Amino acid sequence: MFVNHRVGKWSVSVALSLTLLLGSGSFMGNGAVEAASAAAINSSKASQIIATGKRLMGVPYMYGAPTGTTNVFDCSSFTQHVYKQYGIQLPRSSKQQSTVGSYVSRNQLQPGDLVFFYSPIHHVAIYMGNGKILHTYGGPGVTISDMNSGWWSSHYKTARRVL
Repeated sequence: MFVNHRVGKWSVSVALSLTLLLGSGSFMGNGAVEAASAAAINSSKASQIIATGKRLMGVPYMYGAPTGTTNVFDCSSFTQHVYKQYGIQLPRSSKQQSTVGSYVSRNQLQPGDLVFFYSPIHHVAIYMGNGKILHTYGGPGVTISDMNSGWWSSHYKTARRVL
């Protein structure tokens, strides 16, 4: 069997360099390494939250749907249910949910952020990325909408990061 020692030594050098770089924090402060690790965990959790919400696509909308019910949702019982699966406790109403976590500007949204609509606030959705939101309302029930066009864009109010 032929082994290219030059490629093998290069691979070992790269792996060793990355181990030292990330492990010792010599080039990145320990805070930067921890922040990068936290961001990766939050990204993974956001993906899981979105996947869980998407499995509920088509579940009917019902205003005032009771907490804990999964055969119908209103917007805030939907977000409350989905986030609860990942250990995140949200208050019951969209207005209450708009006060938890930390403020996020519209141009800094990340998947998993909660986005709120109307003034005063009375609708909440899960930001999926690329301007898409996962939420429930009226006829479609749990659905995906484009937040950057039409009604949703003109009625956007604020966003919160809870991850």
